[in-house]
Amino acid sequence: MNMKAAIISLGSVSSKWTASAMRKYFEQVDELNIKSIEINFSGKTCELLYESKPLGKYDCIYAKGSFRYAPLLTAITSLLSDKCYMPIKSSAFSVVHDKLLTQLELQMHNIPMPRTYLAPTMSAAKQILEKTNYPIVMKFPQGTQGKGVMFADSYASASSMLDALSALKQPFIIQEYIETGGTDIRAIVAGDQVVASMRRKADVKEKRANIHAGGIAERCELDAYTKKIAVDAARALKSDICGIDILETVKGPVVIEGNISPGLQGITKCTKIDIADKIAKFLYTKALERKESYNKGKTSKIMEDLGIESGTKKDIITSLDFRGTRILLPDIVTKLSKFRADESFQISADENEIKIKKFMVK
Repeated sequence: MNMKAAIISLGSVSSKWTASAMRKYFEQVDELNIKSIEINFSGKTCELLYESKPLGKYDCIYAKGSFRYAPLLTAITSLLSDKCYMPIKSSAFSVVHDKLLTQLELQMHNIPMPRTYLAPTMSAAKQILEKTNYPIVMKFPQGTQGKGVMFADSYASASSMLDALSALKQPFIIQEYIETGGTDIRAIVAGDQVVASMRRKADVKEKRANIHAGGIAERCELDAYTKKIAVDAARALKSDICGIDILETVKGPVVIEGNISPGLQGITKCTKIDIADKIAKFLYTKALERKESYNKGKTSKIMEDLGIESGTKKDIITSLDFRGTRILLPDIVTKLSKFRADESFQISADENEIKIKKFMVK
C-alpha cells in the first residue's frame, strides 16, 4: 500500500534522524520547515500552505517544534487531524509547553507528581513560602531544557526570588523539591510502550539533570509500574510520541514534565537503541491502521448502500463494461473479493460462466 508521510519541524538533528528512518517504511517522506508554513483563514474556508503552495495530502504528519511555534502547531494539527494520522493532538501544544497546564492535566488523570502551588498574588505566594518545607523549586510556566527553573533552600532566598519575579511581572509556580541525588529519568514513549529510557545525573555544580545543562546519562531499565506511569502521562498529555521526565522517590515514581519534541541524540548514544527507527515504525503502523480502517469503512458503506452484508458471498446482477475484447469488472466486485494486483489468479471460463479464484501454490 502506497504510504506518504511528512515531518513538520525546525529541522533539528532528531527530526532529520526520524525522517530518514521513516523512509524505510513510507514510500515518500517530506521534511517541511515549520517556518515556511502559513495558514490563510476566511469566513468559509481555511487554506494550509507550504512555501506559498497548497500542502499536499499525507497519510501521516508528525508535527513538532518549540513552544514559540505552539499556536501555529495547534492550528496545523487542528486542521489536519481528520485527514491523516497525527501522533500529537492539537491540545498538546498548548498544554505541554506550559508547566502549569501540564500539572493540571496530570492531576486530572491521577498521575503522581510533586506537590505544586499556584498563587494569584505576591502576598499569597509569600504565605505559601512561609509554610512550605525547603528547599523548593520555582518555575516559569514556559521553558525547555531546564531553563526557567530556580531552586531556593530557604525562605529568605525564595522571598528574594519572588521580589525579582514581581519586578519582571512573570507568572510562576512553586513546587516541592524532591531529593533524588540530582538524578531523574527520561523515558521516550511511543504509543503504549516505553521504547527507551535513561537515568540522568546533574553536574556537581547543578541541580538540573538535563544533558543540555551539563548532566550525564546512563541507560536504565524501568520496572513495569514506572513504564505504566510514563505511558499514562503521555496519554494524558494527548501525545502518542513523548518524552516523560520522572523522579524516583521513596513513594514511587512522580512525573515532573512532558516533552513533545524530545531530543534523540543523547538518549540514543546512551542506550544504543535506534529510537528514531522505533518512532518511524510506530508512525507507519498507526498510519496504516488508520488508512485500512478508512478504506474498510468506505467499502462497508458502499456495500450497505447496495444492500450487501459485509463478509457474505452475494450474486450481483449487473451489466459488464466491455473495453474492446476485454471485460472490466464492476468496482463492487473488486471490493468484495479484495483481490490485489500483485496476486496471481486461476480463471476458468466457458460461454456461460467465468470463475476467478486466487492461485494458491501448494
